[in-house]
Formats: sequence, structure tokens, C-alpha cells
Amino acid sequence: MVTAVIFAAFVGVGQAATHEAELIFPFEPFHNHGSSIVQTPEGDFLACWFHGTGERKADDVRIMGARKRKGDSRWSEPFLMADSQDLPDCNPVLFVDPRGTLWLFWIAVQNNEWGGSLLKYRTSTDYSHDGPPKWNWQDVIHCRPTRLEELFLKTVEEVEKKYAELLSQNEELRKEIDEVKVAATKKLSQRLGWMTRVHPIMTSDKRIMLGLYSDVFNCSLAAFTEDWGATWQFSEPILTVDLGNIQPAFLKKKDGTIVALMRDNGFPKRIRRAESHDNGVTWSDVVPMDIPNPGSSVDATVLQNGHWVLICNDTVQGRHILSAYLSEDEGTTWPYKKRLEDFPPEKGSGAYPSVIQASDGTIHCTYSYTNRETPGSCIKHAWFNEEWLKESGQ
Repeated sequence: MVTAVIFAAFVGVGQAATHEAELIFPFEPFHNHGSSIVQTPEGDFLACWFHGTGERKADDVRIMGARKRKGDSRWSEPFLMADSQDLPDCNPVLFVDPRGTLWLFWIAVQNNEWGGSLLKYRTSTDYSHDGPPKWNWQDVIHCRPTRLEELFLKTVEEVEKKYAELLSQNEELRKEIDEVKVAATKKLSQRLGWMTRVHPIMTSDKRIMLGLYSDVFNCSLAAFTEDWGATWQFSEPILTVDLGNIQPAFLKKKDGTIVALMRDNGFPKRIRRAESHDNGVTWSDVVPMDIPNPGSSVDATVLQNGHWVLICNDTVQGRHILSAYLSEDEGTTWPYKKRLEDFPPEKGSGAYPSVIQASDGTIHCTYSYTNRETPGSCIKHAWFNEEWLKESGQ
């Protein structure tokens, strides 16, 4: 035991700064977006993303995946992971639970609108072979948010007071507010449209906590299962008068506090942050961080040594810059930052990151990638270590 502790304390000490990157597949004339990456118990990497001629409006969108074997220098050819016939499949999330079971969460968009998304998942215990996993279970997660109508309508009252002048001058925005107030009173509207984006976390040996969000209600939510998906419970919504806090990335502090870092789809143009002190069931006020956000997904993970890594587009407008941040005090400060992508505006983009730490301590990230010099899109894979993050310079 003592030997293990000493070893863990010195992992990474004296290592050289490392940063490498590659394309999972070549640029192609399709929309490739919303990737997710995991490492398997054997040390391989699995990635997935959605692929097609568009997003929710394109019925040919499906979930694709690829594998990179431990020790290999390149990824496999892409293979099919999920396809709801003649419906857009989007926002896939991969997860390997403590038993070694592989999960794939995603949404099937029923009516080509985000509010009609149906939340699905499948699991596999046979996924070490070439090609796609052999799925042994698939189900729908039927969402029933706790106190959504009550809490959302209360928040909208505050919105109408705070932004009364703006609403009086903007007929379209006023109409949107009125429509979402009606949606909050309808059970089907409350329960459809909850979407995935970021890896779940384990809050105990058996409790999976999955982040969800709604583009209808412009807020976030947590889903929980303690019986490996047989039943699900749901938190109260994570709400703010500024609305627009979506796509939560959850991190657990050493004292048990759950922190949600969220995309900003509203006015502050800053990453949003909230805390839960009851295992994710209820949430604090949502506050803006100092880090800019242009309305683009963020991801974060807790490293083996307790440090936190955050990947985000830290601009007010555009996704041409993608940065990795490091915190040594559980998100109180973020003193280290390096850029994964740094294009001039409109010349390229890196966005929608998915980040994990591998068993050897390296940090791996996949993200959507475009470069105006090469037509099309692809998914990029980057890996680096803390030493690289702490190096001076961008």
C-alpha cells in the first residue's frame, strides 16, 4: 500500500512536456461533430461522433466510431455505432463504468427539432474486437425532471422583470418567452428534448450521474442511475435568470461537492458554473466564470492527482481558438493555459471537446475540426501532459 502511494505521488515527476495531435480520419465533405472518447480496460481508445449531411434537419445523420489499439500509430477505419432509421442521431457520449461495461448515450431527433429528441442508450461487454461493439442491451431514458414547471416559471418571472425593456422592444424574443412558458406546463414538452453532450461521472461505486440539457428550456439537468440503467431519477433543473446554461460537465470535489461547468447560450458570454451539495439533486445559483465562452460546448475532468483540466473555446465570438486550462485548486483558479487550436477568425475551428485522462496519466481530447485550407470536416485527437500545460507561452 505504501509503495502504491509513493508511486502515485511521483507519477509524471520529471517528465518532458508532451503535446501531439492527429486526425482520426481524413477531411471529408460531411458534417462530423460532437465526438466522445474513452479508454478501454485493455488500453485501447474508442471514439465516436455524429456524421451526415447536417444535424437535426438531416435524416441521414448517424453515429460513427473508430478504435485506436494500444501501441498503434493510427486509428481504424470508421464503423457504425448507432443508426435510428430515417432519423437524425446526434450528440453521442461514451462511458466505461467500473464493471468494464461500455455505454453509448445519444439522441434520436423525432421531429427534426431539438425539442423532439429522444434520449437513448446501449451497452456492451464485448467491444475489444475490431469493428463496432456487440451491443447486448438498448433502452430509452424517459426523463421526468424534478419541479421543472414550478422552478422554470419562477425563473421566467425574474427574466421578465430583469429584461422588461428588452422584451418590450423585441417582439420575437417576447414570443419565444411566451411559447416556452406554455411548454413548461405541458408534460410531453417537459420530458422530451433532453440531450447528452459530456461524459457522465461516478458519484459512488454504483451511482452514475449523466449531464443533460434542453434547447427548449435553455438549462441543464442531471440524470442518475444506481442500478446500471434499470431505473433513472432526475435532478431539479440548473437555472439562472440569464438562461442559456447548457451542456453541463460535472466534476466532484474532494469534499463531495459537485460542480457543473456549462456552455453559455445567453448574455454574459462566460462559462457558467453551479454547485450541488446534495449529490447533484439541487443546485446553487448559476454564476459566470472569468473565462469567455462564445456559445460553445466545454468539457472538464478530474485528474488522478486531483487537478482539474478544462477544454473550451475561450473567445466571446467564434470557435477558432480552443484552449486547455489547468487548475490545482479544484477550479478556484485556472493559472495555466495552452492553446490546442489558434486560427484567425473564419479560417478554421476546433470545438465540442471530449476530454479524459488515460491510465498512463496523459490527457486525451477529441474535438470537431475544420480548416478553411482543406474542404470538409473531421474529428481531431490531441494528447498532452501537465508538463506541457505548465510550459510558458501559448
